[in-house]
Amino acid sequence: MSTDLAGRPGPTDLLHPAARGSRSTASTTGTTPPGAAAGTSGLPVPSGRTAPARAWPVPAALLVLAASVAVGLRVGTAPVGWTDLARVLGAHLGLGGEPLPPLTDSLVWDLRLPRVLMAALVGASLAVCGTVLQAVTRNALADPYLLGVSSGASTGAVVVVVLPLAGAGASALGVTGGALAGALLSFALLMALLRRTGLDSGRIALTGVVVGQLFTALTSLVLMSSADADTTRAITHWLLGSMAPARWDAVVVCAIVTPLGLVAAWLCANALDALAFGADTAASLGIGVPRTRALLLVVTAVLTSVAVATVGAIGFVGLIVPHGARFLVGPSHRVLLPCAALAGAVFLVWTDALARVAFAPREVPVGVITALIGVPLFLVVLRRRGDL
Repeated sequence: MSTDLAGRPGPTDLLHPAARGSRSTASTTGTTPPGAAAGTSGLPVPSGRTAPARAWPVPAALLVLAASVAVGLRVGTAPVGWTDLARVLGAHLGLGGEPLPPLTDSLVWDLRLPRVLMAALVGASLAVCGTVLQAVTRNALADPYLLGVSSGASTGAVVVVVLPLAGAGASALGVTGGALAGALLSFALLMALLRRTGLDSGRIALTGVVVGQLFTALTSLVLMSSADADTTRAITHWLLGSMAPARWDAVVVCAIVTPLGLVAAWLCANALDALAFGADTAASLGIGVPRTRALLLVVTAVLTSVAVATVGAIGFVGLIVPHGARFLVGPSHRVLLPCAALAGAVFLVWTDALARVAFAPREVPVGVITALIGVPLFLVVLRRRGDL
């Protein structure tokens, strides 16, 4: 069992093995151990894997994301050729070229492009949320879905849709506001239940499951008591997670919120590095732990609520992707956060493409695909932690 700099058990899965070894040395000597470089947070970084050396995955992931978006635009029940795709994009971006028939043009520009961009933005948001929550709670299994935040956001959005107040349910902004209120309420309840017992990893996971089940039950209660059969069917499909409703107005909202959330989290990268070692260690490094935690939790709630309000609750992205990114680039959040965001974007673009073609002409909700992929990977994470 590893210990943090204050001598308490630490989140071994949140740190690279080399970092754990450096950390124990630093705790006994009080200085950065030989062969390790000092990180931006003041914590040791594994030798040979300093932040500048690990910056290369970011441009590589950008290229992979661009290629994934291009492939996602072509994939579907009606394939679109590269030439037709270039003509549509060129015509709408003012690059000239002969316009295509209205049906093909609308298929690419009005349906597929917003959908693919939304998948990229939502995947990035959920991956960032998972990365932040795993550091803040020191729980390798934390993500918005497991902690009940997604369930709370779903309840808030459904309440606004089924019981519209002053016409708020008719607008995307009203649904997003309801989802945000539900996400904040669920996380406030989680923190209230953990107030006396502390942020122990096991208690966080168990309490998060309880909170998630509570808000899932509330969602079902609202649907059964107030919605008609057609609305219930549509909302049930939406709650499974689907990119089909993505349109340009929703993409614009996500395109504003997601980068702002990523920047806010990235500016707290040093604090996240310290929080991964525990609140006492972070406080000893001069970090205002309560204020930083509150800011990061609000950021994750906002990102989650916008994602849920647009495409429904999609599980496992925020749980699995941060572990994969951490395995590739190490634990430093200054590099980990952008890499996790790009990896989440790529992952959800491809899973959405698979959801469109796997059972064509029928479409599978993307949340079903992420669960089918995420469950075995989740078991791998549990096995690595020694819990299975």
